[in-house]
Amino acid sequence: MATEIDAIVFDMDGVLIDSHPVHRAAWREFLRSLSVDVSEQDLEFILEGGTRVDILRHFLGDLPETELAEYGRRKDEIFRSLEHEIRPAPGVLAFLGELEQAGMARAVATSASEIRTASTIERMGLGGYFDAVITAADVVMGKPNPRVYQLACERMNVRAGNALAFDDAPAGVLAARAAGLRCIGVSSNGAARSLLHAGAERVIAGFTGIALDLVLAEGGISAALRSFPGSRTTPLR
Repeated sequence: MATEIDAIVFDMDGVLIDSHPVHRAAWREFLRSLSVDVSEQDLEFILEGGTRVDILRHFLGDLPETELAEYGRRKDEIFRSLEHEIRPAPGVLAFLGELEQAGMARAVATSASEIRTASTIERMGLGGYFDAVITAADVVMGKPNPRVYQLACERMNVRAGNALAFDDAPAGVLAARAAGLRCIGVSSNGAARSLLHAGAERVIAGFTGIALDLVLAEGGISAALRSFPGSRTTPLR
């Protein structure tokens, strides 16, 4: 018998919102301002689910905290100049509405800052959909540390084993599984293999056409994903 799912926990970037192209552009522009040229392949690191500090250290080395903070502010300024291009992920508003009607607990668990998360949720029309929002400000260590997902479950007052995560990064999948949640990977960029390797039980291309009634049914996650028009489902091997 399948585990009963009482709550859904979403990563934000690349799951709730289609923000990866803007993130890539902002990081590229920021790094070029420091005369650091990176290839498109190098930029894939920003999609692996690390925090802003993790990314800064990856590209710039182990800098002092004050310098990291200043560079972080500069990168965020560039990002804010581009964020008008970001939209909610296709199908996600309809899916959130179905979850709300079904009385399912809902949370966000993201490595983004508290300020950006709050402004993004409001601007995307996602405000009011979530019972808990966990950001980088709430935890000492970001993903793949499981605390962000553990805290989401604690604040919703649900068992981790009865929660399902949607995450688009290997670090996020590792965090969700380490916290005890089931996890579905979300990928529209061909990253299915890395998500499955991290522990996602299935990978979908997005939320368009998601069948909530099948997700909630006995054995429903696998059946529901097979029924999503246009979704990619790959069994864990």
